[in-house]
Amino acid sequence: MRVRQLTAAAVALLLAAALGGCTEGHHRTPAPAPVPADPTATTGDVRPAERGAVRDGGTVRWALDGVPATLNVYQREANADSALLAHALYPSLFRPDEHGRLAPDPDYLAAAESTPPGQQPQVVTYRLNPHAVWNDGTPLSAADFTAQRAALSGLDPAYRGGGRPAGYEAVDSIVQGADPREIKVTFRRPYAEWRSLFGPLYPAAETATPAAFNRALTGGSHLSAGPYSLSRYDADGGRVTLARNPLWWGERPKADRIDFLAAPPEQRLDALDQDRLDVAPLTAAVEKDPRALARAESLTGITLHRAAAPSLTQLTVNAARAPLTDPALRRALARAVDRRRVAEAALAPLGLPGAPLGNHLLAQGQEGYHDDGAAAGPEDAATLLAEAGWKRQGGGTRTKDGRALSLTLLLPAGSASAERAADALRTGLAESGIAVKPVTAPAETFVQDHLAAGDYDLALFSWPAGPNPAGEQRPAYAKPRPDPDGALAPGTNYGRSGTEEIDHLFDRATAELDPDTRLDLLQQADLRIWQLGHSVPLYQRPDLVAVRTDLQGAGAFGLTWPRFQDLGWSG
Repeated sequence: MRVRQLTAAAVALLLAAALGGCTEGHHRTPAPAPVPADPTATTGDVRPAERGAVRDGGTVRWALDGVPATLNVYQREANADSALLAHALYPSLFRPDEHGRLAPDPDYLAAAESTPPGQQPQVVTYRLNPHAVWNDGTPLSAADFTAQRAALSGLDPAYRGGGRPAGYEAVDSIVQGADPREIKVTFRRPYAEWRSLFGPLYPAAETATPAAFNRALTGGSHLSAGPYSLSRYDADGGRVTLARNPLWWGERPKADRIDFLAAPPEQRLDALDQDRLDVAPLTAAVEKDPRALARAESLTGITLHRAAAPSLTQLTVNAARAPLTDPALRRALARAVDRRRVAEAALAPLGLPGAPLGNHLLAQGQEGYHDDGAAAGPEDAATLLAEAGWKRQGGGTRTKDGRALSLTLLLPAGSASAERAADALRTGLAESGIAVKPVTAPAETFVQDHLAAGDYDLALFSWPAGPNPAGEQRPAYAKPRPDPDGALAPGTNYGRSGTEEIDHLFDRATAELDPDTRLDLLQQADLRIWQLGHSVPLYQRPDLVAVRTDLQGAGAFGLTWPRFQDLGWSG
């Protein structure tokens, strides 16, 4: 489970791009066939845990940015550290594999089945693992499902959630089935991404009332149902300790405990060198100081894992600001972006392949991924720019009606890879006669003062990718609507362009229970987004994680997440 609320810290990690646009109903390009996920390939870089080679016992020390304000990932204060801890403490009925495909987790689900496509209403029957209990011995039950649906459906505004996950509003009713271990969920309309619901699942005690749901979930009396239980939650001391759950019914966790320690990125290399950490994400440290990479690679007894994160870096084009209101210019700009050059500039210095991203909705290696960049149009950028009225004298900046084609490029401050990408964008676009001036903004103001306010021409940042693209990505591309005062309300569509057709394709994909047809609809949506000139996918954010070499089951996880019961020491 990843938190889908894009805070300033999350968004300000990377970039955004511009591509070629069209009006509704044009460029009816047929969708190319998606590329099937290679079952033998991996999207992460993790030393696999061979349980027979992992000894019982010991402590693992894992770096966090800080002790999170809550463990409830659905609250506004939740962050990536909240989600990481939740994977060890709470049930997720399904977990993603290396290609982002959700499969039942047998520790929690004996079976799960939806009615077939076309049969109405849609009913999903969950058969819970008969041994699954909260750590007070209470079995997981329909009451937990019912309470969570009430908290996240949006029907009661007293529940204060942050970025409510899609799907709960589609649930009509939840009842117990043939016995307490069978739960039947009936939907008021078909919902294709039903596997994403109830993951993580919280106990009814934490969600049954607005008062319970709204309070921060930290220490004290604490129910959980994972391989580990919460033993210490010390915000002042910067430590969260998880110990083996004595009531855990699955495979016995290898490590006795996991200490999650607050460690600022700039201090993690020293902590690794001094044997005070065993797992340390280093992307932020390397972004701030490129010299940190060489040091990380030289540390004795440490392995640096590298992977493409499930985070789609793109160049977003502000279609509400002249001259980018012209879709012909947005198309030309998209064709002028050399995605491979940008990806190589950002990633090659980190030891990652400079693979350009070609899809707005899916990560590379994810089932259904296809590079749709050709949808922006076959013509070269110079021809498109000239046709849009932007002329060039000699090798200078293009002009139209006395105005130079000069644009600002907003990027997050303190990110070396974003700066390299911005330099590559500026150089490449200059070759086409487009002048670009990079402007940096700190994480605290990047979203609210710039993206949300529309104070930019081009912006470089990243969107999270996950196993439920129809629901998760739709807000980023939904057609902006007028608010009650008549002003344009873009929501989180910071590109401020959209069409009824794109919205309809997302809605159809959300309701399509046939997986192949659903992927085809998502493919069509991506093509239309390319043709609209909304943004240009560039690359996936790098993920660098240092791990003590004799620790198994940790690394850069790609599209999946840790299986904490396998985490442990060799020998």
